[in-house]
Amino acid sequence: MTKTPVELHVVSDATGETAARLVQALEAQFPDQEFVEIRHPRVETEDDLHIAVSRMKGRPAVVVYTLVDPEMRSAMRALCRRTRLHYCDLLGHPIDAVARVSGRAAKMSPGSRPPLNSAYFKRMEAIEFAVRFDDGVGRGLQEADVILVGVSRTSKTPLSIYLGYLGQKAANVPVVKGIAPPKELFEIDQRKIVGVTIDPNRLMEIRRARVRSMGASRNRRYAELLEIYEELEEASKLHRKLGCPVIDISELSIEETAHRILRVVEERKNAA
Repeated sequence: MTKTPVELHVVSDATGETAARLVQALEAQFPDQEFVEIRHPRVETEDDLHIAVSRMKGRPAVVVYTLVDPEMRSAMRALCRRTRLHYCDLLGHPIDAVARVSGRAAKMSPGSRPPLNSAYFKRMEAIEFAVRFDDGVGRGLQEADVILVGVSRTSKTPLSIYLGYLGQKAANVPVVKGIAPPKELFEIDQRKIVGVTIDPNRLMEIRRARVRSMGASRNRRYAELLEIYEELEEASKLHRKLGCPVIDISELSIEETAHRILRVVEERKNAA
């Protein structure tokens, strides 16, 4: 029997990115359920709310909203209750709680962004670093906070970018069969090196999809299971030689993997 998709409606007075991140985390908790994400950005009047809710009425829907204005939040809550919609107010309760504890009123400005402070510029610098030293390019190993070592298509690039978003300078070194790793890899602080690996069958699926998307029949060996086993074994030998911890990314999200990486690097530095 085909399962009915659950509609996740994201309603926001700005772009809806805050709510969208929660929705993505929510979907990950129900891997066997099909979802349809529907965004309603720039909802600024009660008429806009009525239009958005009319699209959900009678549907298998859950609404997640980020509305700063208290009157808009109140109107949205009333509409959801009237139409018997399941809803989640992402900003209302946190704003009220912080206001009570701090004794200060919230700014109440839709779409407000964090200030351009030192943390912001550190994050931008780290993201630029990840791009500059991606896939073994350049000589940034000494300067990096984290170095990822693994075969092709083990999420090293998106992990490096996300680590950059967290303010950590990440470089990554690909393991390529028959090509020696850079000698600098053995000369730097070994505590900041983390190996990444993946289930061979999962990697085969990823690489086959990659080959299909390139629309080319060449490089088929790249996606063959025997080739993958040999590459993963070569990576495993390098990981052992480096004495680095190894994280299996097969069933992990980028966010979860990144936080595990930071945790093991921090633990190794503290232990020393």
